[in-house]
Amino acid sequence: MSEIKVPAMGESITEGTVSRWMVKEGDTVNQGDVLLELETDKVNIEISAEESGVLEKIIRQEGETVEIGETIGTLSAGSGGGSGAPASEPAAEEKKAVTPAPEAPTPPPVAAAPESSDSAKTASPSARKLARERGIELDQVQSKDPIGRVYQDDVKSHNNQAPAPVAPPASKAPAAPSAPAAGSSTYTKPVERQRMSRRRATIAKRLVEAQQTAAMLTTFNEVDMTAIMDVRKRRKDKFKEKHEINLGFMSFFTKAVVGALKKFPTINAEIDGEDVVLKKYYDIGIAVSAKEGLVVPVVRDADRLGFAEIEKSIADLASKARSNTLALSDLQGGTFTITNGGTFGSLLSTPILNTPQVGILGMHKIQLRPVAIDAERMENRPMMYIALSYDHRIIDGSEAVRFLVTVKELLEDPESLLIEG
Repeated sequence: MSEIKVPAMGESITEGTVSRWMVKEGDTVNQGDVLLELETDKVNIEISAEESGVLEKIIRQEGETVEIGETIGTLSAGSGGGSGAPASEPAAEEKKAVTPAPEAPTPPPVAAAPESSDSAKTASPSARKLARERGIELDQVQSKDPIGRVYQDDVKSHNNQAPAPVAPPASKAPAAPSAPAAGSSTYTKPVERQRMSRRRATIAKRLVEAQQTAAMLTTFNEVDMTAIMDVRKRRKDKFKEKHEINLGFMSFFTKAVVGALKKFPTINAEIDGEDVVLKKYYDIGIAVSAKEGLVVPVVRDADRLGFAEIEKSIADLASKARSNTLALSDLQGGTFTITNGGTFGSLLSTPILNTPQVGILGMHKIQLRPVAIDAERMENRPMMYIALSYDHRIIDGSEAVRFLVTVKELLEDPESLLIEG
């Protein structure tokens, strides 16, 4: 018999959540077959069988939090014929035990028995460990899980300074009925409670950290998209015929950003303690909206890529993001980020920094607006508002404004992108 363990998944990942088992107990599997999918803070990872055999036991159920190196199931060698009888004996005993009391409902399999003596309430191993470290009784922890199972996030959100409510002292006068306390599960109208996915919880945590740690400001400008749209109109057919990819807007913006970063290197940096780390390479993150939440895969060495290579890289990364096949290496090490809210119709926004980066460019919806061409002429032009959020700790306001003006000028003169970008 061999153990199925949670593999190491990178320095920054210490645990994950069992998303779903692809096989059931008793199923025969071959070496290399996918056994389960594990959800981490960044990507979903498939765990495969290291040898052929029969899935003898599933130890960690779907939705449970597991740590690196933890045993989550067992695999026995052979076709499974020898393990069938022993496996059936506990089931028969369990059936016999519940027969005298048919009126008692059978509990769900995932909550069949407590996992340790810490508390009568069921909890994941990581939740029990954290509760012990913080001196928290698991019975006092409010669970967000429909069946009452306590997870690590429940323990983290528990306020140990506020013990569970008890009966009021006899000396107190009866209080008038009041509204349910914050976090209470009592509602007067229908609600639906959904547990955050691990990725959504991580996104929420990182966005709050970005706002709390960085001196974040946003500056705005607008771009006349006439020249780019003219180039695309004239060149898109030949471009697609030659490169087998559409000529989109993202390659123009990526090239413009690289050109501006070369001119203002502090915006392509990060803060490390009291040092500023200026990066001499240009790995541009492109924000992509996937089912589980926003991810930012990275286009490597964007300064060395042509328009077609950039478009192909972005299309490939976006496809991986939407099919949950991104690797950790696709998400790590970006130096600057571009996010396009215009695809959803956003006219203006203030993007949040993707820490530890110190700059992020927001693209928006292209909209026809009247523009003064000179003192006497007005024309309707396709205009886009652009926004640069930046960390004011190392980037001055004048530098941020000039960076955004450079991006604008490069976009309004697409031929310059071949030189500057």
